[in-house]
Amino acid sequence: MSAAVIDAREAGRRVEEVLDRLAASGDRQACAAAEELVRVLMDFYGAGLARIVERLGAGALTRMLGDDLVAGLLALHDLHPDDVGTRIARALESVPEPVELIGFDEDTGTLRLRSAARPATGCGCAGSADAARQSVEDAVACLAPEVTAVELAPAAPAPALLQIGTRPPAPARAR
Repeated sequence: MSAAVIDAREAGRRVEEVLDRLAASGDRQACAAAEELVRVLMDFYGAGLARIVERLGAGALTRMLGDDLVAGLLALHDLHPDDVGTRIARALESVPEPVELIGFDEDTGTLRLRSAARPATGCGCAGSADAARQSVEDAVACLAPEVTAVELAPAAPAPALLQIGTRPPAPARAR
């Protein structure tokens, strides 16, 4: 399979689905063996990738960071030269609906965001919030695997509209 065909997000989902199916089967030994296999393969490929990164040097590595698959592999194996905050910011740039970063809790892996787009109709539909959260989860999945949960707060309310009109007529003076 060529690298152009591989979608890292989809591959990650497929691995999780297989592990979930094994866990649901109730066969604890098979589940533990599958999880160990994934860890061993991750360690093996991570060690090989670390050696490649070391031999490439910073210049060649920097040129490769524009490739999402390469950047995702480097992040997954803790070899990406950018810190997690920089990678989160880069991932959020690709999200179709604008979001504002509230914070990232490294201890829990929770990314807290606020929708930056105010709905024109005032509709805070749960479906649109779910789609926005999924879009963010997809964007950060490869570049920031440290993110394990996304909390998306609704957009801040629009400021109150101040109506400016003409000055009311002055009261008539007594003569």
